[in-house]
Amino acid sequence: MCGICGLVLPGRSVKDLGLLGRMTDAMVHRGPDDEGQVTWGEIGLGARRLSIVDVAGGRQPLFSEDGTIALVANCEIYNQLELRADLLAQGHHFATHSDAEVIIHLYEQYGVDGLDRLRGMFAFAIADRRRDLVLVVRDPFGIKPLYYAETAGGVVFASEIRSVLASGLLERQVDLESLWQYLTFQYVPDPGTLVRGIRTLPPYHYLAVAHGVPTVHPYGQHTFTPDPELTLAEATEQVRDVLRESVAAHLMSDVPFGAFLSSGIDSSAVVALMRELGPVSTFSVGFEEASQAQSELAQARQTAQALGTDHHEVLISPDRYADDLARMVWYQEGPVADPAAPGIFFLTEAARSEVKVLLSGEGADELFGGYPIYREPLALGRLTSLPPSLRRQLRRLGERMPVGMRGRSLLLRGSQTLEERYVGGAKMFSEDAKRALLPWPEGSSPTPSTALTAPVYRRFSALDEPTRMQQLDLSFWLAGDILMKADKMSMANSIELRVPFLDRRVFEVARHIPTAFKLANGTTKYVLREAMRGIVPEPARERPKLGFPVPTRQWFMGRLRDRVQATLMDSDCGGLLDQKAVAALWDEHQTTNHDHTRRLYTLLVFHLWYDMFIAGKSPTDAGVATARAGSAS
Repeated sequence: MCGICGLVLPGRSVKDLGLLGRMTDAMVHRGPDDEGQVTWGEIGLGARRLSIVDVAGGRQPLFSEDGTIALVANCEIYNQLELRADLLAQGHHFATHSDAEVIIHLYEQYGVDGLDRLRGMFAFAIADRRRDLVLVVRDPFGIKPLYYAETAGGVVFASEIRSVLASGLLERQVDLESLWQYLTFQYVPDPGTLVRGIRTLPPYHYLAVAHGVPTVHPYGQHTFTPDPELTLAEATEQVRDVLRESVAAHLMSDVPFGAFLSSGIDSSAVVALMRELGPVSTFSVGFEEASQAQSELAQARQTAQALGTDHHEVLISPDRYADDLARMVWYQEGPVADPAAPGIFFLTEAARSEVKVLLSGEGADELFGGYPIYREPLALGRLTSLPPSLRRQLRRLGERMPVGMRGRSLLLRGSQTLEERYVGGAKMFSEDAKRALLPWPEGSSPTPSTALTAPVYRRFSALDEPTRMQQLDLSFWLAGDILMKADKMSMANSIELRVPFLDRRVFEVARHIPTAFKLANGTTKYVLREAMRGIVPEPARERPKLGFPVPTRQWFMGRLRDRVQATLMDSDCGGLLDQKAVAALWDEHQTTNHDHTRRLYTLLVFHLWYDMFIAGKSPTDAGVATARAGSAS
C-alpha cells in the first residue's frame, strides 16, 4: 500500500517548483518504507510506499520498457498472476514481481478498456509521455481514496487532502455546500469535500488530464439484479465458494498478516476462512463503561478460542478516546463523524507491532443485506401503500405525539416515501435543523440532501425497496463512511486493511441474490449465515450486528460531559455555526429525553476538523484545548 500524488501544471516545470516533496512528506504515514518521484516537464508523480508485495523490487515509480509511461499506485491486484500470464503471452516483459507493474502493461495493451479487468483495491496514476496524458483511477468500490483539485495553476491530485493542500495551489476554505451535506450524512458524499476546490474522485471513475485539460469519466457501475430463478441452496453454495476463494486471494502478502475480529458474522467468516489456510492473529476492541449488550470483547474472545487464533484485545477508556480524537480527525481528513471510526484506529495501533496487513469484514452488510434498517419496508408496508393524502394526515398525528411515545416513529416514517425517509446509513440533522444551525448566505440556498440521492432512486426504481436501499448505500454510505474510515484509520498506523467481501467475484454472486434470501427468518444476511454454517461458530453465526459500538451516550452524559461541552462552546468555527442553536441542542440533550449524542458527536468532530484544517492548529494543539477543557471534570 502507498500514498500517491501528482501535478499537471501547464507551462511550468514541476521539478523546479519542488512541490512533490512537500506533497509526499504530508502522507509519510501511508508509506514509511520508501518514497519516489518522477518529473517530466509540466507533469510530476510522487509516491510513498508501504512495502507488502515484492518488498525489494517494487519501488515506485514504475516504468514501461521504453520509459515513456510512469506509474505510481496504491494497490493490491489479486488477479495479478493471471493478468501477468496473459500479458506475457502477448509479448510484454516484466522487470519486477510487483503486482503494480501489471497495470502498466495492461494500459499499454488495452488502454482504459483494461481498467475493468483489474481485481483488487487501487488508486493509481499513469503518466503517458507520448500522449501528454495523465490518468488517475479509483477502484470500483472506493476502497482506496483519491482527491483532486483544478486550480489556476493546473491540476493536483493525491491519496489525501493534506497532500493536495501541501501543494500550496489552493486556499483553505470551507465548502458550505459540503458542510450542509455533512450535517446530514456524517460524512461528505462524493464528489465533495469540506475543503472548497478539492473533489473526491468517485469509485469506478477515472480522471483524464489530456494536454492539461481534466475530465472525469466512469468506467463501470455496480448494479443489483436479483435472479428469481436462483434457489437458496444454489445461492448458499455460491456464497460459500466465492468467499473461500476471495479470502485466499486476499492473503497475497510477503509480510505478516492478521484480522479484525468482532462479535458478529462478517469478521468471524473472514477469520474462519483464513483459519482453514493456516494460523491467524486476531484483534478486538472494547470500550470502558459499555454495557454487556454493547461490548463485543467477550463474544469475540469466545469465537477466537473456538477457531484457535492468536488473539489480542484492546480496551479503551473515555479519556483516551477523547485525548486521541483530534489526532484521529486529523487522519480522517473528511471528516467521518462515525463514533466507530476510532475503534479501527486503536485496533491498528495495537496490531502494528505484530502484523502489517489486516483483513476485515467491511462490505458484507451492503452486499448481503446486513443492516436492520433494510427490514423496515416490510414493517411499513401497509402504511406506505396508503394514499398520499392519508399519509400526510398520519404524519401530522405523529408530529403531535410526545417524543418517545410508542407508535410515533412508525407514523412519522410510514407517512414518508422511501426517497424521503432513507438517505443512507445515517441522517444526523433534518433540513430544518440545519437551517437553524448553519446560517446560509442570502440570495442562495443549499441543495436538499434528498436531491443527492434522488438520481440513484430513479435509476433503480424497478428494484424492491430493500434492494434500492442497498443500491443507495453502495453508492454513498460504503465509500463515504465505511471504507473512508477503514482506510484512513488503518493507514494512520501504516497498516494495510483488506476487505475480501468487496471483491468483484463476490459481488457478481451477491448481486443476483433475491431479497427473500437476504432478509429471512427474522434476521439479516440470511444467505451469508447459511453459507457459513459449520464454518463459523454458531454463536457468532447467529449473533445480530453490533459494529464497534461505542458508549458515547454514557460518556457525553458522564465523564466526558464537561470536555465535550467546552469544545462545542469554544468557538463558532469562523461564524459558520450558530452558537445559540448548538447550545440549545446541548441543553436539550442534557435536560430532556431527547438523545442528541450522534448529532453532538458530528458537531464535535467538525469543530476539531475546523481547528486543524482551516484555523491551522496542529493535532496536538487541538487536542490540548479539548484536554484543558476537561481538566475540571
